[in-house]
Amino acid sequence: MAIDRRGLLAAGAGLALAPSFAQAQAPTSHRVAVGGLEAFIVTDGSVVRADATQGFVLNATPAQVAATMQAAGMPGTALENPFNVTVVRTPRGLVMLDVGRGAPGSTMLANMRAAGLDPAQVILVVHTHFHGDHIGGLTDAQGQALFPNAPVLVPAREWAFWTDAGEESRAPEGRRPGFATVRQKFAPYRDRVQTFEPGAQVAPGITAIATNGHSPGHASFMIADGRDQLLVIGDAVNAPAFFMANPEWHPVFDMDATQAVETRRRLLDQAATDRVPVVGYHFPMPATGRVERAGSGYRLVPSNA
Repeated sequence: MAIDRRGLLAAGAGLALAPSFAQAQAPTSHRVAVGGLEAFIVTDGSVVRADATQGFVLNATPAQVAATMQAAGMPGTALENPFNVTVVRTPRGLVMLDVGRGAPGSTMLANMRAAGLDPAQVILVVHTHFHGDHIGGLTDAQGQALFPNAPVLVPAREWAFWTDAGEESRAPEGRRPGFATVRQKFAPYRDRVQTFEPGAQVAPGITAIATNGHSPGHASFMIADGRDQLLVIGDAVNAPAFFMANPEWHPVFDMDATQAVETRRRLLDQAATDRVPVVGYHFPMPATGRVERAGSGYRLVPSNA
């Protein structure tokens, strides 16, 4: 199931949290020019973790987490967790990098339209990985495809893991629902799923980068046109105030914590050295900015909203 380039060109080329009350004040999209391409970071809303000092970071004490939040100017212990999809406007149509969390509560399609992006013009969907908040938006509440004409490209290693009955049988009980979600969400696209390997050009100007650790086949993407670049990192780095400042910390969601730390440090070092702006799926809007070294860690300098 490798990428069929001719087919692509022919086509047009889990977490129970309290609802957020800050969504209305935040911008719902942010535009970034990348040469002749346009990248739109579109939010699919957010949720709030009531106490981020408890259970969110597996290898830090509550006091350490609280101190980091205080240093970042966060009041209290609540952490807002946004969901940000990158949509690239190309000469052939729209390419979505992930699709948001889906129903209930999704604002993805409405926020796309508010940004001047017609979901009917989506010619390709490409995934970083298969956690539910990234693939939920493939279908509506009735299980019907929301992008019925778009091929869906997925990391080969990610697809192999989540479609393996043996992996499902060996998975911890809490992870098994993820396998069922993958089956459900990709079912309407079964004839249009194509896999890609690291280094593949998944669409003109968009190249896949292996960033395993958060999930077995997690991919990030470099959007480039001429000298302009934008690095879409997905979940390789979660909340920047936590995991840029402390890249060795283990968020509860990382499936291979040791590999995730190695990936995170490599990615952040590359972004800081090359001065490539980054986009984070769980970064506060505008969800993009420049990475700088700060002591033994890093910090995000946000782009202007």
